[in-house]
Amino acid sequence: MDNKFKLSFLAAFMVLISWGAWAQGTLRGHVIDEATGEDLVGANLTLKGTSYGAGTDINGSFSLSALSGSYDVLVSFIGYEEKEFTATIVDGQTTRLGDLGIRAGSFQLSELELVSSRYDEKTPFVATNVAKRDVQLRLASRDLPNVLNTAPNIYSTNSGGGFGDSRINMRGFNQRNIAILINGVPVNDMENGWVYWSNWSGIGDATSNIQVQRGLSAVNLATPSIGGTINIITDPAAQQAGAVLQQEYGSWNMRKTTATFHTGDLDGFALSGTLVRHTQDGFSEGTWADAWSYYVGASYKFSENDKIELFAIGAPQYHEQNLYMQNIARYERDYALSLDDYDPAAAQQYDQYGRTFNQNYTTVDPSYSGLQ
Repeated sequence: MDNKFKLSFLAAFMVLISWGAWAQGTLRGHVIDEATGEDLVGANLTLKGTSYGAGTDINGSFSLSALSGSYDVLVSFIGYEEKEFTATIVDGQTTRLGDLGIRAGSFQLSELELVSSRYDEKTPFVATNVAKRDVQLRLASRDLPNVLNTAPNIYSTNSGGGFGDSRINMRGFNQRNIAILINGVPVNDMENGWVYWSNWSGIGDATSNIQVQRGLSAVNLATPSIGGTINIITDPAAQQAGAVLQQEYGSWNMRKTTATFHTGDLDGFALSGTLVRHTQDGFSEGTWADAWSYYVGASYKFSENDKIELFAIGAPQYHEQNLYMQNIARYERDYALSLDDYDPAAAQQYDQYGRTFNQNYTTVDPSYSGLQ
């Protein structure tokens, strides 16, 4: 390559660079609160459909360079409604938009709202959060403890398979040594510390967030929390307005209908509610269920710092139970005898009735006419 060719190539390259720089223009403006005229520091501006964007400085001003053309400018700021403006950028020129006013919007309560003693990044406790999206994805129509099986150090099972008979273990401790809270209120049985999940059968449909603290936790309550603490936070009443109707079908004639609504913020007042209807025959004999459950949350905001909240939860129902502690030979004698640690003599004491056996249940002969 001779020197003359090199000089021609360099000149062409410089022309291309100059043309690329000249093809851009600048967009400047100022973002303010539409009602007060106050400068908004840290507001975001993006040119829709492009990767161009900028933020406002301490004076609420911004400067944005982009290729020439007409754009929709989207202005957003936390706590304010998004707003669009139109602008045309001209090659090598500065386009000034002046003051761009946006309005303060209504807030939606966070699903991680602090209702009781909950940990943060500064608290020296091991914890796991399960968000509402994960609850909806994993739970389906099962008891709420089943959604926690993916959390570390937790084991949950349906026990005997009856409606609401689930149990949970954390770090080797059973429910008697685990504090179960709903919106910060302990729900363990006051005598033996147990939790009967059938009493809270509809809580999964109204759950906004579950926080699991393993081991002794930051909860300032005299509760049996050696194994850990499970704090269930229900849906806040002031989230966006809307309604959902959900229908579920499953094996053994399981039918579940769920209706949920939120009024949204009505000048400081908000109301949320969930109604659930659940019926099933059950896998094991006699484990049928005929249940209703409801949840209502109401809130009223007096001022920026003062708010009152009321919650009502109920689960009227009829259902039958099944024992989960049963000799294996009751279900399958051959399988029991195949186990190395099973006593063959025990198999002679129990009749085999199959996997659906339930010793709490038996049929009544149609010919029987006495008192039942």
